[in-house]
Amino acid sequence: MFKTATAAIALAMTASTAFAATDITWWHGMGGRNGEVINEISQQFNDAQDQCKLTPISKGTYEEALSSGIAAFRSGEQPNILQVFDAGAATIIAAKGATIPAEDLIKGAGEKFSREDFIAGVRNFYADSDGKFIGMPFNSSAPIMYLNTEAFEKAGVEPPKTWEDFEAIAPKLKAAGYLPMTASQLTWMMVENFKSRNNQQFATNNNGYDAIKGTEIIVNDPNQVMMFEKLKEWADEGYYGFYGAGWSDNLKPFEEGKAAMWIGSSGSFGGLQKSAQFPFGAVFMPYWGSIEGAGTQSFIGGAALFAMAGKPKAENDCTAKFFTFLTAPETQVYWHKNTGYVPVTEAAYELAKSQGYYKEKPAAEVGIQQLMLPGGEWTKGYRMGFYPQIRSVMEREFNRIFSGEVSVKDAFDTIETEGNALLARFAKTAG
Repeated sequence: MFKTATAAIALAMTASTAFAATDITWWHGMGGRNGEVINEISQQFNDAQDQCKLTPISKGTYEEALSSGIAAFRSGEQPNILQVFDAGAATIIAAKGATIPAEDLIKGAGEKFSREDFIAGVRNFYADSDGKFIGMPFNSSAPIMYLNTEAFEKAGVEPPKTWEDFEAIAPKLKAAGYLPMTASQLTWMMVENFKSRNNQQFATNNNGYDAIKGTEIIVNDPNQVMMFEKLKEWADEGYYGFYGAGWSDNLKPFEEGKAAMWIGSSGSFGGLQKSAQFPFGAVFMPYWGSIEGAGTQSFIGGAALFAMAGKPKAENDCTAKFFTFLTAPETQVYWHKNTGYVPVTEAAYELAKSQGYYKEKPAAEVGIQQLMLPGGEWTKGYRMGFYPQIRSVMEREFNRIFSGEVSVKDAFDTIETEGNALLARFAKTAG
């Protein structure tokens, strides 16, 4: 009897070991409702199969998640999956041996994968110069223009398609009692996506995709300088409000119904539904009709998921399985509806459309449609090291522009000089 019981216990333990789920971890930089949805999607993945168990862990901000991930890799304690924001992509990709390209990982695990499944504006940002996916696009967004519909009705004007249109309607919106426009994160809106919407080169070496060494940023060109000279002119005339680098500081006048337009993220749609106390809509971010070839798609903001190297095959296979689950239409639509971020695949977009979601909430479709506009030579994104630091230089100089301390041209000369010094330093650290 004792031997039989012992054998039964041993058999049960062997079976338990044989069928134990493989544990994988996901470090991310999201909190609030977005962090909750990450937990929900992780649980859905765990419930959908029994081979893998995914544990998501918040590491604070985007910057903190990236720093934690790199430090953990150096000590051999890296997670399986690391969320890295757009500006940090070059850093993680250039870290030798730190990641496995997502496309290689997925195909190596026998999972199906096609680049063409992804929305055009999503497809290239985290890929290499040949189009291979290095990171898996996750929380993706586009910069769009939100509208206070009551303000437009009161002023009797139509939403702008171009910046020339904005100049024509701004005086009427001001006369109707509104600040015509605010915008959050000018680095993303008025530099990075100014380049994309107007099909302008952002850096040498194919916007940095072709090589680390020798890449230089291009921001003191006539069109970029013109954009900020216009912003300063509009600010002086009371057509545009600048409230520093803080995202929420520039959003607040719109939420309070004081501003007619706010350029923000398509990923802000969910939050605006709760915070805006008035009906609002959205349109594409404007471009300059005077710039030849302008009106192209924007590229994404947000972050991607990177598979960290140095893990056993079983764990890598589970990471691949999760990436496949994450990009399934049903998962993407759940993420899209609960956060406001765009679905990254065309199949997910079509599923949301077939469910009537955009008839109910048309503003939720604008970011997707903007990412699906025709592309151009300079619309796939950028790849520049130490870019978070370059953004900080931009923010410092933008404050000086709008306080009247420096001319726009001098500010962008400084940004280009300091930015190129940072890029040169990064090239040395990346070997």
